[in-house]
Amino acid sequence: MSPRRPSVNEEMRRRSRERLLQATVELVGERGYEATTLADIADRAGSARGLVSYYFPGKRQLLQSAVHRLMHRTLEAALCREPRSEDGDELLARAIDAVLGLAVDRPTLMRTHMSGVLQAEGFVQCPEQQRLAALLRGAVERYGRGPADEDYPLLRALLMGAVFAIVLPGVPMDPRRLRAELFQRYGLGWELGVPPDGKPSGGTLDEPVTGRAADQSSRPWSSSK
Repeated sequence: MSPRRPSVNEEMRRRSRERLLQATVELVGERGYEATTLADIADRAGSARGLVSYYFPGKRQLLQSAVHRLMHRTLEAALCREPRSEDGDELLARAIDAVLGLAVDRPTLMRTHMSGVLQAEGFVQCPEQQRLAALLRGAVERYGRGPADEDYPLLRALLMGAVFAIVLPGVPMDPRRLRAELFQRYGLGWELGVPPDGKPSGGTLDEPVTGRAADQSSRPWSSSK
């Protein structure tokens, strides 16, 4: 039997890594971080336990890469969905809605992710994070109201703060109000992106917040506990 070509081996490694990242998102979302083991993740992905350690130095790094992958794919879908747009305001609105929508729809996962980012090892610079950063920076550049080198890290910080406020146990903020503050900060019309039903209130996530689109991929405001 002739050996596999390097390109085939590379594709197999890519798929194996993708399965591990997807399994991590699923299991941590279902069970929480502490109840999810690396062996559980390998089993769900259909991979050998040793492959997890081969690709990732630990569970925390694996989780960050998995969440960054989810954020990248969610943001990419939002920016590219029909009708396609090249308008900078619309693209920035879609980006904000996509990130806030993940906090609403996946609070356990995003809460765990934020907790990990605040620990000593901090932010993991992985390929998934780099793809996410490139998309978000691209939206800032298309928005074009200031230097991207300054505006991108500011937007990233504001979004991280908004996600933290949404998933904070006990006193979560209404994502509509956070959206309104961000949209006002960037001069965006409320009707851009995927606006939620109803105007901002002073309430919490206990109030139903639903979007207007029928497709779940473009409906980031469905209420989730």
